[in-house]
Amino acid sequence: VQLQASGGGLVQPGDSLKLSCAASGFSLRNYPVGWFRQAPGKGREGVGCISSSDDTSYVTDSVKGRFTFSRDNAKNTVYLQMNSLKPEDTAVYYCATHRATAYGCYPPRYEYWGQGTLVTVSS
Repeated sequence: VQLQASGGGLVQPGDSLKLSCAASGFSLRNYPVGWFRQAPGKGREGVGCISSSDDTSYVTDSVKGRFTFSRDNAKNTVYLQMNSLKPEDTAVYYCATHRATAYGCYPPRYEYWGQGTLVTVSS
């Protein structure tokens, strides 16, 4: 079971960026996928999650209206579309999943994590 996050980079405020979370070793369509981020010098925070049952998405208030999630089951990949990026969105972004699907997006813990991809929003 492996997750790989990619797509980070340096962008300007107001730009968009699309992160990918590709899975290998299992079918990601059957599992919720959470996105987290850790800004320099800060703790990790949850960005949001796309459920496995009906692809319902949940996002934290700070990114509501700007960040969305989607799946491409043929590519075994989940995407995080980030629009209207702000400097405070600068962080390493991680995707994660877990097998306790009954908990949906709020399991006791996320078991499998991608390696993280750096997003830097700066003018």
